[in-house]
Amino acid sequence: MGHTPHAEPPVVVIDCDPGIDDTLALIYLVGLHRAGEIELAAVTTSSGNTHAHVSAANARWILELCGEHVLADAAVTAGQPAPARCELVTTPETHGAHGLGYAQAPQRCARAADRELSAPEKWQRCWLDALARGGSASGDSAGRDVHLIVTGPLTNAAAFAAQHPDEMDRFSSVTVMGGAVNYRGNTTPTAEWNFWVDPYAARDFFARPTRELTTLCSLEVTEQMLLTPRRLDALVAALGKTPMGEVLPDIVRFYFEFHEAQGEGYQAQVHDLLTCLIALGRVDFGAVDTTVAVEADSELLRGTSVADLRGHWERPANARLVTAADIDGAFAEFFRGAGLVSHPASGWLR
Repeated sequence: MGHTPHAEPPVVVIDCDPGIDDTLALIYLVGLHRAGEIELAAVTTSSGNTHAHVSAANARWILELCGEHVLADAAVTAGQPAPARCELVTTPETHGAHGLGYAQAPQRCARAADRELSAPEKWQRCWLDALARGGSASGDSAGRDVHLIVTGPLTNAAAFAAQHPDEMDRFSSVTVMGGAVNYRGNTTPTAEWNFWVDPYAARDFFARPTRELTTLCSLEVTEQMLLTPRRLDALVAALGKTPMGEVLPDIVRFYFEFHEAQGEGYQAQVHDLLTCLIALGRVDFGAVDTTVAVEADSELLRGTSVADLRGHWERPANARLVTAADIDGAFAEFFRGAGLVSHPASGWLR
């Protein structure tokens, strides 16, 4: 899908938990930012793949590897340290001891993330600042688009929606990676990881009243986004002689090995990357409007997502459930975006 330039690029906030597939999502967003196609205003982190402050250090390093000036443009800060109503569980067996496979962010990034632990509400100010750069206070179509993309647990998004409900409705779009609808889970037989980690946040987020539908990218689609060794080689070539291109194979190799040990082959599902492409309208996809609910209290069905595809509940739709995506087109667009990390195509060379 081609890109049509605009006088003012849309503002993007990503709430993530790097995380290996989050790394690929950030590479893509940085490429678009450096080329002036988006304004990457904030990268905030939740606890999921690893702890939120570790994810913040990882995100800081990823942006640094992609271009030293990106950190001057985009705020990077940790969000809520853990789910509010259940014990935090992380997944070092999937993403490595520090969240980035066989790589580790340097101590300067960890120290910067640790300093921000004394300002626990900074992430909310980052979201509010991003909204101030974009849409009008009335929530109408005036102003720039401001997109919120959530690729980790919904801990931060649910907290923000509870404390700032009117501001939450000002996002032009909200796109979430999570859930498994009529599909096997990847954490329990029925639950996807992000929703399982903080099921109460997922439940509350989808139960809240809202003016706009949340775009939901769930496992049945995102598992189709498979990074293979051949595609990794193409990605490294697109990144060129950048620090990111040098480090990335060590990050991804761990993810390949994890998937192989799970019987998925020597390749990796990159859920969060596809979510970003869909959020920004950079890939063709199909979707259906439906009502989504998430189970939180049941031990058996914790984090299970349910979509009322036949209208049994007779409740208004709250989600646009993605049902299909052009995977080949998605990778083509990703490689284009990754190439912009080293060779921005427009006047925003940094």
